[in-house]
Amino acid sequence: MIETDVLVIGSGISGLSYAIKIAQELPQTKITIVTKADEDESNTKYAQGGLAVVTDFDQDNFEKHIADTMRAGDGENKMEIVEMVIREGPARFKELVEWGTHFDRSQTGNYKLGREGGHTENRIVHHKDITGFEIERALLETANSLPTIEILDYHYVVDLITQHQISGRKLDLEHITCYGAYVLDQKTSKIKRIRSKITMVATGGAGHVYKNTTNPSIATGDGIAFVHRARGKVSNMQYYQFHPTALYSKHEGMLFLISEAVRGDGAKLRTKDGKPFMHKYDPREELASRDIVARAIDNELITSGDSYVGLDCRHMDRQKFIEHFPNIYQKCLDEGIDPFKQLIPVVPACHYLMGGIDIDKNGQSSIEHLFACGECTNSGLHGANRLASNSLLEGLVFGHNAAMRSVELLKEDAFNYKDLELIPEWNQEGMKVIDEMVIISYLRKQLQELMSDFVSIVRSNARLQLAKEKQRDIYLAVTELYNFAILSPQLSELRNLVNVSYLIIKHSLEMTQNKGSFYNKDLAKKPLIP
Repeated sequence: MIETDVLVIGSGISGLSYAIKIAQELPQTKITIVTKADEDESNTKYAQGGLAVVTDFDQDNFEKHIADTMRAGDGENKMEIVEMVIREGPARFKELVEWGTHFDRSQTGNYKLGREGGHTENRIVHHKDITGFEIERALLETANSLPTIEILDYHYVVDLITQHQISGRKLDLEHITCYGAYVLDQKTSKIKRIRSKITMVATGGAGHVYKNTTNPSIATGDGIAFVHRARGKVSNMQYYQFHPTALYSKHEGMLFLISEAVRGDGAKLRTKDGKPFMHKYDPREELASRDIVARAIDNELITSGDSYVGLDCRHMDRQKFIEHFPNIYQKCLDEGIDPFKQLIPVVPACHYLMGGIDIDKNGQSSIEHLFACGECTNSGLHGANRLASNSLLEGLVFGHNAAMRSVELLKEDAFNYKDLELIPEWNQEGMKVIDEMVIISYLRKQLQELMSDFVSIVRSNARLQLAKEKQRDIYLAVTELYNFAILSPQLSELRNLVNVSYLIIKHSLEMTQNKGSFYNKDLAKKPLIP
């Protein structure tokens, strides 16, 4: 048994900023952060474009940012949440800078501001094209400097601990309480009980439910899945954003992201043979929101039969491009592509989940003493489609609000210590080691193929019904494995991906109209090309 005051699951911008805030407010509080890979491995690390926040009040204002966010979200956003996040943004951004994060500035000392699809003003603060990497670096340095924060890497959360693990307790679905989590120490292969007064879920997205994604390998929907299994409320899983421009590869898995900021700086989309096409779909062309651009590319590929379209940077300022996008430039060169001589081959790839664990403005989930923050949540900020670079801002604002509410709860100290003492050990008696991991990899590939073919950028009633049937077969096979096998990270990730796929399909079938990133051709009231 490990005992801690606060358990944080995930080490991205949401989890780290939350932990730092509590440690600074209550210096005697013990905080344990668990992460299933290296401490710096998170979706945050791979965020290229930057952070959307109003800093230039001469040209920009909160009302413009709010309007852009609501427009991108197709009006499905919660206005009070959008206003809260955007108005609190500058204060949270200032704290991020105070924690040591560096953002690009001009010679006059002002922040260099980029612009991305869906934004009407330049408001994206960035650190070259590795903004997330820089934020992760600064937050980890700050967290590691605070003595009450302990980071346990290669610790994989299997399930939350709630009343239903305690013998003799009936599960009241209206009053579920979280007491911590069962965690697999991957270095010892032992499952530990971590008992906590408060638990924060900050596990990121679920991109690997599809074949191609911009997400790192850790993005398997773990937090959403184990909250769902604990009977917590999860919603809007039908809204999955596909980034329009990932670098094309013949190999499946994680694709390199070509930041939207490249289009914001003037890059143009072309067919494989060099013809422009975005004018057919939206008057904003390359600066339309991601859902529109991704569907446009998808339609061009279906029509032409090509494997990719091209991103044309040949007319752009070479020196400015290399200065702003050094890693993208180097990646292209490594792949044998000179972006000033030829088109960069790009395809849409699964990128960001707008739905997830239901939370209020303080990050409180439907389960008592369980908070959630970041991409694993449905906060109400993004609606049906996230506006570019709003995700890092969301992590900071909700991380702060959840921390402040957690501090209040810790000061009140009204926790059920009797139940905390009754948490049983994880029971694997009679279980067997899976000696053929090919079974797990096969089922995972089958699930990813199913989701990519039937529940992707464009959906239909027939595809969704078939997906429901095929997903059920995979669920039964994985459940049978889980019931007799000693748990491994691979099996647990597969179990979580199956749960996530079920929710995406279920929520997609419940939709009666197209909104934002969700598009069912059988529900379309007008053709894709206006």
